[in-house]
This record gives sequence, structure tokens and C-alpha cells, in this order.
Amino acid sequence: MIEFPALLGDIGGTFARFAVLLEPGAPVQLLAKGLTTAHADPTSAILAALQHHSGARPVSALLALAGRISGPVVHLTNAAWTLDAGQIGRDLGLEHVILLNDYVGTAAGLTVLDPATDLMRIGPAPACAGPQVVLGPGTGLGAAALVPYGLQCVLHATEAGHMDFGARHEGEMKLWPLVEHPGGRVSAETLLCGSGLVRLYRALARSRSLHPKLASPADVVTAGRDGGNELAADTLDLFAGLLGRFAGDLALVFGAAGGVFITGGIAQRIGGLLDAGAFRTEFERKFPFETVMERTPTILITHAEPALEGLAAVATHPHRFIRQEARWSRSST
Repeated sequence: MIEFPALLGDIGGTFARFAVLLEPGAPVQLLAKGLTTAHADPTSAILAALQHHSGARPVSALLALAGRISGPVVHLTNAAWTLDAGQIGRDLGLEHVILLNDYVGTAAGLTVLDPATDLMRIGPAPACAGPQVVLGPGTGLGAAALVPYGLQCVLHATEAGHMDFGARHEGEMKLWPLVEHPGGRVSAETLLCGSGLVRLYRALARSRSLHPKLASPADVVTAGRDGGNELAADTLDLFAGLLGRFAGDLALVFGAAGGVFITGGIAQRIGGLLDAGAFRTEFERKFPFETVMERTPTILITHAEPALEGLAAVATHPHRFIRQEARWSRSST
């Protein structure tokens, strides 16, 4: 159980977002969003966020982390922070600290987001209930599934972004050797994240004997959307197609009849391209299941903080969600 007020946290490789939930079902009160590099450790970031809160102090914390949850001490996959649930609890005088994977929080958010204001349909309208998948290119590539189980939902964390990701046709086979591949291999995350977008841009430049002038994901997105930079525009087209291919793979893995949901700042900035470009073509190109894929919905999450909404749902209805978590309680120490 979660005691209230509860501190909610969505902690990624680049940004940490914190909010307070005063009571079950109450609106999420966003406190702060800042760079993880702005603070030496999570306790410092939480204390800075709580300066924006004038109400009753939280007595428990529910934190969603961009890392593998295998115990009460978690190292972020793409950032320097280590989160120790017990240390955070003692530092902040909390009774309980619960750690979840960040995309588990986002998957829980699918149960409370408003289709009219928080979602943008790409492809067919949802036609039936069933498993749902959520994924997002950001600092890394996160993914999780929400699987209905009677009156409950199973929230299934994955490390799908670290699966090997191969070339499919001759053009990609020529491009793949030109892609910078940290760790000695090309995984889905190698290409489908912020730094992956830049890797694709540089690889395309090399394949055309061009000098890459853009240095950041934001630069590539801006130049590609404006239409004045052919190399950047082609990079976004390629990125969208590869994202659709990966999303389709996860749809097959989980039998995602309830849809595949895309989130994250990059996806939101290229939503029009996803709707009009190669995203759906690559998503559906899954012989011999093209007909199944044509019927499978894909939806862009436009809500700014879906993970925090999902954490609020878990805190409000903890018995509805079957999930992997790591927990520290003061009473057990």
C-alpha cells in the first residue's frame, strides 16, 4: 500500500520529473522537471523539487526509473545516478519507497489517459481490447507492456531496446557498417534514441560523402521538419520507418491487439511525419501477418507526463496492477 501524500518521480537518463499526489484519485501536482546532471544525486534533486511544494510533506515515494529493477538499489542505464530506496527513505524521512521501471509507469498511464486530449491516432482506430505496448525513443529506448488479466493488468517491463537490430534490405546493409555502434553491436537503442538519430544522420552523410554539420538530435529534428535540409529530412524518414519496424516487432511479441503507443519528446516533435511517412508502412510489413498488422492501432501519446499519471493510478489502485517493484519500508529496517 502507498501512504499519502505520496511523492511521484519519473527519472530518466536526461530529465527527472517530480510530483505530489495528496490523496487517492487527486490531481497530480507537478513540482519540477530538471536535468539529472543538475544534481549530484537523487536526494538532492528531490529536495530541490520539494521546495516548490507548500503542503503536507510526502510520507511515501513511488519512483519510476530508467533502469532495470532487480532490487532496492538501481543504477540508471544512461545516467550517472544510483538510486538506493533505503537511502532516499532515510534521507527524506519517508515511511515507504517503491521503485518501478519508468516504462511500467507509462504503461499504467494508458489506463487513465484521455483519448480526446492525450492521444493522437496513427493508423486504424482501436477495435478491440487486448494487450498494449508502449515504447519511446529518448535518451534511451524504453518499452513495456500492459496485459489485461481479468479485472487486473499485468505491467511487464522489458529491455527490448537492447535487442540486436539488423538491416533488412540492400540499402540498409550498406548503411549499417557506417553507423557508430557503441558496445560492438547495433541494438535497437543504437538507432532509436536521441543519440541514435544523430548516428543515423552521420551514417547517411558518410554514405553520400557529405560533411555532417548538425550535432544534436534537436538540430536534426528542426532541420528535417523545416524541409530545407535534405539530409536531415531523409534521416527523419529513415528514423520513422525504423521506429515503425521496431514497434511492429513488439506488437507481434505481445499480441498487441489493444494497440502500440509511442511516447517521448522526439516522437511528439515528429508526430506529423509518423502519421504521413514510413512509420505505418514498416509497422505493417510483417509477412505473413500483414493483415493482422493492418488492423493493429498505433497511437502517439501527446500528454506531457504520462508516467506520472500512471504512477498516480498505481498509487490510487495498487491492487489493480500486477507489477515488478523493489520496496523499502522503515518498519522493516
